[in-house]
Amino acid sequence: MRGRALLLAVLLVLGFFYFTSDRFPMWDQLRSRWWSGARSEDSGHPLWFGPSSARSAGLTQDELNNIEIYKMAREATVNITSTVYRRGFFFEIYPSRETGSGFFINEDGLILTNNHVISGRAPHIQVTLADHSQYTAEVLVRDPANDLALIKINPRKKTPFLRLGDSDKVQVGQKVLAIGNPFGLEGTLTTGVVSSLGRTIRDEEGNELEGMIQTDAAINPGNSGGPLLDSQGYVIGVNTAIYGPGGNIGIGFAMPINTAKRLLEDYRAGRRFGRPVLGVRGTPVYGDLAEALGLPRQGGFLIYEVFRGSPAWRAGLRGATRWVVVGNYEVGIGGDLIMAIDGQRLDQPDALQRILRRHRPGDVVELTIFRDGQVRKVKVTLAAAEDFR
Repeated sequence: MRGRALLLAVLLVLGFFYFTSDRFPMWDQLRSRWWSGARSEDSGHPLWFGPSSARSAGLTQDELNNIEIYKMAREATVNITSTVYRRGFFFEIYPSRETGSGFFINEDGLILTNNHVISGRAPHIQVTLADHSQYTAEVLVRDPANDLALIKINPRKKTPFLRLGDSDKVQVGQKVLAIGNPFGLEGTLTTGVVSSLGRTIRDEEGNELEGMIQTDAAINPGNSGGPLLDSQGYVIGVNTAIYGPGGNIGIGFAMPINTAKRLLEDYRAGRRFGRPVLGVRGTPVYGDLAEALGLPRQGGFLIYEVFRGSPAWRAGLRGATRWVVVGNYEVGIGGDLIMAIDGQRLDQPDALQRILRRHRPGDVVELTIFRDGQVRKVKVTLAAAEDFR
């Protein structure tokens, strides 16, 4: 009985201090320190009855990172509605609307998006901000070859904006976050990883979009033009396309932000902008496959086809003369192997596109090629992709 009475007294004292801790700050600090330091020996997680568990609400560091980036990027992401008036079969006029996303890149209302989001002749473009205020935008720059566009509104106050990262440093496997307005559902966040780099896809107009970032972060109709962000909140790409019709199936593509940065630089400097091209089609080959084809082991970009009238055609580059099967691959041989551009080796699958993205139409580059058992140097003047569509 005496032991039970003592235990009851101790519990009453502890309860008194717990429920009156606001009057005893020192006790409150000790209690918080003890509970926050308490850990389960088995799991390493806070004990179920501790206040730190309630504060964390079970969120992981990755979840907290997602929430932080979403709160930051949500305010800088906008909804874009493009209305074009078209003439029907019976010559009646009807409005055609496209919706997509975009994001501010400065505090003065400059917005980066996809060209196809504002497609059509003389479209009326309406931009809706996160606070639901609406503005009419003007088109400053169109870059159909890269499916990019720069538009501007005149905001009543300074706009939140996103920081642009370096897409050349993106790695397969890193986490990415996509924010946009899919199916008109504003402010949607999806997460995933970079699945691959250097992809080439064809858009609805037949343009080849090169050097694309592939991701499994869900991208759906309406996401186009929105930002693809890394775990630090930097924009590394502009969400552009999905694989297959309809909605997301786990394969989406984003235009690398460095391509957009070059467009911005050219626009601000008043220079001609566009995607520089060589005008070739082929495949990267390295190592054992290169040796099996009688090429240097370091490999490079093996040309299959040279497009007539292109910079490569004018420089005398050669394409494949016949096709062979090596292992599980069908390969065109007899064409030139581009080993380097301006001394930079093509040692990665996306190296050709990555190096060309650093140049502009009109730039002269020196190619190191392998032809007929010999290494040669060839100078080529790059042209704009629009000139060869």
